Amino acid sequence: MTDAERMTGDNDMVNLGLVVTTLGRIDPLRALLTSLEGQMAEGDRIVLVAQGQEDAVELLAEEFADRGLPVIATTSARGASRGRNAGVAALPPGDFVVNFPNDTSVFPAETIAALRAAVADPAFVAGGFSCWDEKGAKTVLPAPGTPLDRWNVWSVIEMGILLRRTAFDEVGGFDENLGPGATTPWQVAEGTDLLLRVVARHPNAAAAFVWLPHDVRVDGISTAFGLTTAERRRKMRAYGRGTGRAMATHGYPLWWRLAFTGAGLLYGVRNAAPITLADGWPMFVGRLEGMLGRTFGDRQLLSAVR
Repeated sequence: MTDAERMTGDNDMVNLGLVVTTLGRIDPLRALLTSLEGQMAEGDRIVLVAQGQEDAVELLAEEFADRGLPVIATTSARGASRGRNAGVAALPPGDFVVNFPNDTSVFPAETIAALRAAVADPAFVAGGFSCWDEKGAKTVLPAPGTPLDRWNVWSVIEMGILLRRTAFDEVGGFDENLGPGATTPWQVAEGTDLLLRVVARHPNAAAAFVWLPHDVRVDGISTAFGLTTAERRRKMRAYGRGTGRAMATHGYPLWWRLAFTGAGLLYGVRNAAPITLADGWPMFVGRLEGMLGRTFGDRQLLSAVR
């Protein structure tokens, strides 16, 4: 029996809203939607937010909707944060727990059932689960029962965020000045910023933050997957800017910010191939730019990707 079959008819079931921002990569989107077949319940929704190839994304959504998957498509201007906000707004009225897969994400069998069980408590506000790529787990999550704080919040990546829609709406969703595709240099840390604002608004959510077991995961690709050396280093610098800016904005201690910035030079030591020792320099420069709130050099190279 599928997850959807088990859950049909349960009026107390929490609805899941998966919001996927995409530039129109149809083949990865098809893999994502295929992985969700048989896992979603009638009240759930998958929202594809097209920021390119809009007609093709719409046709793909219609194809899978005809096959019984609760998927819809909408559009937005460029920017991951802008797209996610538009996707949550496109959900039907009602109580949802939202999640933000990439268009390259894939959900292993039974993952949605595990997520649904984890958020079933009516008092649930926020939680996180593991994100994997071809190298393994992207981050190591704290043990269940650990309060969320400004140090371990970095363990939660956007694809692994679980957040009640009401809490999302209360803080205004993602800051559209942060994240990939934003019109600012701060090209990452939009999920971290969102969670820090949520727990500032709901202090109880920090203590009750739900860390799922390590084997509950969403799969995807690594940050440097398929990039040339120049593209990878451009992305590293842009991501460094975003993390540095988030630490400055959210008032991390100066000593920590300085240590974090300097540690960027060791990025190539601490990460596996294709990351190299020379990748530490763009990461360091990016973090420094974020800490200072200003950038150096060609403003045409500020975004994470072209």
